Amino acid sequence: MPTILEIFKEITKLQRCSGNHEAFIKYMQDLSQRLGYICLIDDVFNILCKKENSKAKIVFQSHYDIVCLSENCVPQIIEDNESLKAVDSTLGADNGIGCSYMIALMYENFDGEFLFTSDEEIGLIGANGLNLPINASFMLNLDSEEEGEICIGCAGGVDIKASFKDKKIISNNENLELYEISISNLAGGHSGVDIDKNIPNAIKLLIQVIKECNGKILDINGGERINSIPANVKAIIATNLVPKEIISNMKIEKIDTKSEHLTVYDNKLIDFLYDFENGVRELNKELNVVQDSINLALINTKIDKIIVEFSARSMCNENLKNLKDKTKKDLENSNFEVTTYGKYPAWSPDINSFTNTILDIYKNTNKNASLRAIHAGLECAIFKEKFPNLKIASIGPTIKFPHSKKEIVYKDSINRVFEIVKKIAYSIN
Repeated sequence: MPTILEIFKEITKLQRCSGNHEAFIKYMQDLSQRLGYICLIDDVFNILCKKENSKAKIVFQSHYDIVCLSENCVPQIIEDNESLKAVDSTLGADNGIGCSYMIALMYENFDGEFLFTSDEEIGLIGANGLNLPINASFMLNLDSEEEGEICIGCAGGVDIKASFKDKKIISNNENLELYEISISNLAGGHSGVDIDKNIPNAIKLLIQVIKECNGKILDINGGERINSIPANVKAIIATNLVPKEIISNMKIEKIDTKSEHLTVYDNKLIDFLYDFENGVRELNKELNVVQDSINLALINTKIDKIIVEFSARSMCNENLKNLKDKTKKDLENSNFEVTTYGKYPAWSPDINSFTNTILDIYKNTNKNASLRAIHAGLECAIFKEKFPNLKIASIGPTIKFPHSKKEIVYKDSINRVFEIVKKIAYSIN
């Protein structure tokens, strides 16, 4: 039987960027046939593996897609004695380690339900569209990223898309110069769990530079994912002041082209983004977690407009609605056209017999284990809406800097948590 690390290395060779399903589905179909499981696939490419006449009491769940900062990236693993990371890319430990735990239990012939969901990283698409028969009474999600923490609640979220069309052709009477400014290879990070870590936002930094040199935007594109803190951005601007470099990852190049006329976007765009309060909006002292946040995630120039996208999160559904409504109103007051999408609910913290069992098992090996809630969207919230009687908890090994090139997972943590997973599995069944 392969080890967890061997399984993880094997599935890391598969193309698993969000939106890519074929390679992993074939892998699971072949594996299921070999190990004596049936393998069901629904219309949104979720995968459910189970025994033909299963009496499973517990369903294990992980998403199989990974964040890719470049198209069709397959991570190249760097391994040392303590950890795994990747060469100039995300690693995919989020949520590849969880998938590996589930596959390892299948190798042990465990009678469980094993649910591998699709496209979590681009809007929880698999969880929202799930159409597979879940019969178990308990769910263990394996997408948490801090060993010793048993997640029993998470933030809800909504994505906000704003289109700005106010642009005009102006005579270049002021002899404005053109500059291309780029910021690249910042740390990036998860816009939920990392939002309070003071990670620089490339789009906000570039807007600051443009504002401070009285620049006018001709073109701007930046950000990688709706749920990531932007690491890269590039713009072409017109100004009569030389832009100032404010970080070492910034490149400023003068464009040696003179133009009598320029097509520029109205300054309301710059003003709004410059003043926009990005990041943490409120803390929850009771749960010791960020309560409300919003991240300026993406900006892209189209033929006739600039599209800006934000990701709002809250531990409370009412707060989430208020944050969405206020942001929408503020955007509309600055001449943006606004739509919202990708909404998912908060998962209210729930302590029950299942979570207490997990805590007792965990404390036998880690006396500091605790129940907690996280400021990130977990598929658990959607499953709780779909299956109200399902008792759910989430655990996982320590993964640092998910969604970024710095993503790293620790071998000892992987192995310790798998022992916990196995004890939970056999205690329930």
